[in-house]
Amino acid sequence: MVTELNDTDFKNTLESADTPVLVDFSATWCGPCKLLAPTIDQIAADYDGKMSVYKVDIEKAQETAASFGIMSVPTCIFFRDGKEVDRFMGNVDLHTVKGHVDRVLA
Repeated sequence: MVTELNDTDFKNTLESADTPVLVDFSATWCGPCKLLAPTIDQIAADYDGKMSVYKVDIEKAQETAASFGIMSVPTCIFFRDGKEVDRFMGNVDLHTVKGHVDRVLA
């Protein structure tokens, strides 16, 4: 359900999005990223059609991660019209993530 983006397709995907976008910057070796993944999957299902949800592996998309100053993972960034509007870091619960999503969609 959650598509992985890389340096090649990130910008075009963001620019062509017709809904707000949530991007989960993570890494395969990151424990908290693995714990957050089911929450991100749930957000993708609950907000299908209202928000597009993607993942970026910082090891595979180093340019993209660097361009957004990703210093720790997981970092989730929300975009509207291709511009960052919110972000959070770390493994947070579903209620907290939904709070961020609802503010972005408001």
